[in-house]
Amino acid sequence: MKSFKTITSTILLGAVFLTSCSQQSTEKKEKPMENKISAIDAKDMDLNIKPGVNFFEYANGGWMKTHPVPSDKSQYGSFTVLYDNNQEQLKALINELTEQENEANTNAQKIADFYKSGMDTVKREALGIKPLLSDLEKLNEITNINDFIKKLAEFHTEGISGLFYFSDVQDEKNSKNVISILYQGGLGMPDRDYYVSDEKRMKDIKAEYEKYVAKMFQLAAFDNSEEKAKTVLNIETKLAENSFTRLELRDPFKNYNKMNLEELQKTSNNIPWDLYFKTIGLNYTDEINVAQVPFIEKLSELVKNISIEDWKTYLQWKLINSEASSLTDAFGKTQFDFYGTVLSGQKEQRPRWKRILSTTDGALGEALGELYVEKYFPPSSKERMLKLVDNLRTAFGNRIKKLAWMTDSTKEKALEKLDAITVKIGYPDKWEDYSSLQITADNFYQNIKNVKKFNFKKSLERIGKPHDKTRWGMTPQTVNAYYSPNSNEIVFPAAILQPPFFYENADDAVNYGAIGVVIGHEMTHGFDDQGRNYDKEGNLNNWWTETDAKAFEKTLTNIKANYSNYVELDSLHVDGELTLGENIADLGGLNISWDAFMTTEQAQKNDTIDGFTAKQRFYLSYSKVWRQNILPEELMKRLKEDVHSPGDARVNVALFNVDEFYNHFDIKETDPLFIPKEKRAIIW
Repeated sequence: MKSFKTITSTILLGAVFLTSCSQQSTEKKEKPMENKISAIDAKDMDLNIKPGVNFFEYANGGWMKTHPVPSDKSQYGSFTVLYDNNQEQLKALINELTEQENEANTNAQKIADFYKSGMDTVKREALGIKPLLSDLEKLNEITNINDFIKKLAEFHTEGISGLFYFSDVQDEKNSKNVISILYQGGLGMPDRDYYVSDEKRMKDIKAEYEKYVAKMFQLAAFDNSEEKAKTVLNIETKLAENSFTRLELRDPFKNYNKMNLEELQKTSNNIPWDLYFKTIGLNYTDEINVAQVPFIEKLSELVKNISIEDWKTYLQWKLINSEASSLTDAFGKTQFDFYGTVLSGQKEQRPRWKRILSTTDGALGEALGELYVEKYFPPSSKERMLKLVDNLRTAFGNRIKKLAWMTDSTKEKALEKLDAITVKIGYPDKWEDYSSLQITADNFYQNIKNVKKFNFKKSLERIGKPHDKTRWGMTPQTVNAYYSPNSNEIVFPAAILQPPFFYENADDAVNYGAIGVVIGHEMTHGFDDQGRNYDKEGNLNNWWTETDAKAFEKTLTNIKANYSNYVELDSLHVDGELTLGENIADLGGLNISWDAFMTTEQAQKNDTIDGFTAKQRFYLSYSKVWRQNILPEELMKRLKEDVHSPGDARVNVALFNVDEFYNHFDIKETDPLFIPKEKRAIIW
């Protein structure tokens, strides 16, 4: 579901921990990796490659040769390096907690016991499939549609997805309030295209998925596993056939259809919605965003026409697949073989401690985040970030004022929206309260179930109430950043404020080229092809004149074409439509941060450091952020699913749309990456 726009699509499960301050060291450590690496190091580059031939490899080729993708990963780059460093820090924090006596029902006790329960493989192997048996037996009691919907609702309260997603969300047209949302779902593979595409790779993956489902049923002690796999694939294919494409999901107006319970029931009369909402415990049913109405309408037909026995099989599958990682190694390894190896090309699983750490982080993220901030995030980083944000906001405002394609009346509203953007840096002012969450050291399966119930209950409690502006969508230890269109806010967790994104002591060129562009990227999301549809209050509201809206659409022609023409792998291209919002944000971030950098003393002097001028260092720093090696399977997967362009395209296409860039690296018209001036994108 759309909730915020990120700098990267990589899902980085954080870690989690919180204990009393008296139990933890209050000593502030140096920024991780600071003073240990050069901000711009020629050894990381490949100076034998001409910048105009492949600037990504020119800037990163040396590093790429010495940092192949590890066997337990599908890609390896700047985000991964920083994430791995954070994992070591979080592991040390959790180890402290597991080695000490913790008071009952404290965050420290919950973090330590959750982690211990996940690492207790002896207990998990001894239990086998016993944790599943009670829920599987209850599914046998289903005899009619009402039973089916009630059990589906119970699954949803336990974090087990099926048919559709239900959650809380800010009202798209009244962002101060929180309502509920129904969103298409129910698939076991990442996207509808895996089910409906005629491409050979998609068909091959679909065949492997059927084998995977059958094997998991077999592990769960079902005799007719192959037959059940066919049933699951048949149902999921029908769901996929009626799902919106990823491009359709990018249209905020098409995905906003607010109804009350009575209207929803008329739309899909075969589904007993009153029973569903009663079972999950929702009392406020006056405002429900039925995001994809055609999907819900078709779902109503499927509920009626598919047999109860087949629906029982479907729910069995959702339970097994959802809970596999908390069962025996055989379940976890089989699940990895499909999602890790088949889909992404990953050769082996991450070490157990990393997997359990990630799960702990996902379960108790803000508790762990509070400890992380205490130990690793100095106040000086927040102060410098605030100054950078102010400088970029000013630069963006100046660019808006100078736009040739926008009229004065719309410029005024754009500037108002820019000024209204809220900035959150480091960590939330109010931490999550985990006091009602029960965690023990001896039952990993139950701990995960308790966490899922806890999160669902929290979500339910927000519906029908004013939006809490203090909430964060990421934990402090997440290596990422985001813009929320509904809150009109940009958020930079503490973990991203480290090299190569942010250097506390580096020259301005390096920081403006890296974290400065990230800041500008997130600001620009408020004005990309989706974000521009939201006003300064975060409401879905057309504040543009018709003339300006048409002019904006015209500015997008070149950026769509330039990315769509970029070849990634064999004949596979970047999808310029799917990645449009992120590409606009990259280009905007580059231009905004460059303008802000040009006001600095370093930019005006343009002195040389380590063999490169200040202005060259800006672009090299930007390129360093996106350096990575990636497996072909993972790249193909991302080209199909990811709204972000691959790292090399974020360098080789974005930079060559910037006029100023050409002046500093001797780019020739005959160079392969050269873009004629009339074909370069000029948006914000």
